[in-house]
Amino acid sequence: MAAAAMEVVAGCYEQVLLGFAALPAESWTVVPDFTHHAHTASLSAVAVNNRYVVTGSRDETIQIYDMKKKIEHGALLQHNGTITCLEFYGTSHLLSGAEDGLICIWNTKRWECLKSIKAHKGHVTSLSIHPSGKLALSVGTDKTLRTWNLVEGRPAFIKNLKQNAHIIKWSPDGERYVTVISNKVDVYRLDTASITGTITTEKRISSLRFITDSILAIAGDDETVRFYSCNSQKCLCEFKAHENRIKDIYSFEREGQHVIVTASSDGYIKVWNLDLNKIKDAPSLLCEVNTKARLTCLAVWLDQGSEMKENCDKTATSSQANEDEKSSIVKKKKVCWTDKSDKTAKTGRKITTKKRKLETPLQKKKKKHNSSE
Repeated sequence: MAAAAMEVVAGCYEQVLLGFAALPAESWTVVPDFTHHAHTASLSAVAVNNRYVVTGSRDETIQIYDMKKKIEHGALLQHNGTITCLEFYGTSHLLSGAEDGLICIWNTKRWECLKSIKAHKGHVTSLSIHPSGKLALSVGTDKTLRTWNLVEGRPAFIKNLKQNAHIIKWSPDGERYVTVISNKVDVYRLDTASITGTITTEKRISSLRFITDSILAIAGDDETVRFYSCNSQKCLCEFKAHENRIKDIYSFEREGQHVIVTASSDGYIKVWNLDLNKIKDAPSLLCEVNTKARLTCLAVWLDQGSEMKENCDKTATSSQANEDEKSSIVKKKKVCWTDKSDKTAKTGRKITTKKRKLETPLQKKKKKHNSSE
């Protein structure tokens, strides 16, 4: 049986988007697939859905890549400031946040900016879409946590925080969410909007992922990944994953196997197998690759036709029927993602449509050799 398609994509300070083909088998391998000079400044965010990879940068642009065709699809030029966060909602929409305080809602069929919201007085530092598509959360440098009603396209609730939060995440079932302030994780219940527990680590937290509805993977300014229970706030397991601080974590499920991918300042991307039945045991290393780059962000693109399914803050038990139901919610409530009277969303929008093939590392070397002649 042919291996399912899977591409590990990572951004770095060197302005390059790196692509590695991951070949899951009895013995996993990760091999360099392409390198692309995506931006004129370091990459700061990356997001994936079943077709596209999008990257955000300090150069204030969002680049789009069609992974089915392996081509550069275009660029979105709406923001004025570093792109700080990107998140897809299924196959239909993308939300972006930036240092200009805006959250932009994009239609991924025509790549139109449907709505541009002045979300925070300071920078938008993180955003997260509820699995239903009806709500979104954002945090910024104005010390606020804001809830957005995406059905009506308006703010629903504002909570003042004592400090600036730099990460916000919904759980896969959408019943809780977490905020990260420096080295502290506050766990909230959706129904009460109150804190039910707090997790504190020794170092600043740089990345956080829900592995299940109640288990968090947390990494930060050290070499260790830790798994915590949201219910008890206790550390279930910790293990040394890298030789330097960990910049990002990604997770997904394949044929019942929970896979964790980590990227570090040491230049390594590592793929781990996590056995949830033995959560107290450290995950086993499946494979690793030395990118020789200063990594900043990470995601894994999974082919829709494969048997893999994404566990990127979406419900791990959702079926295709649930996905169809979510899509119908958006289609029935078209006003939830756009506002025809919102002219500001259109005026600054510019999409470049120049399409270039993503180069393999070998092609890149040949070009350098030819130019030297």
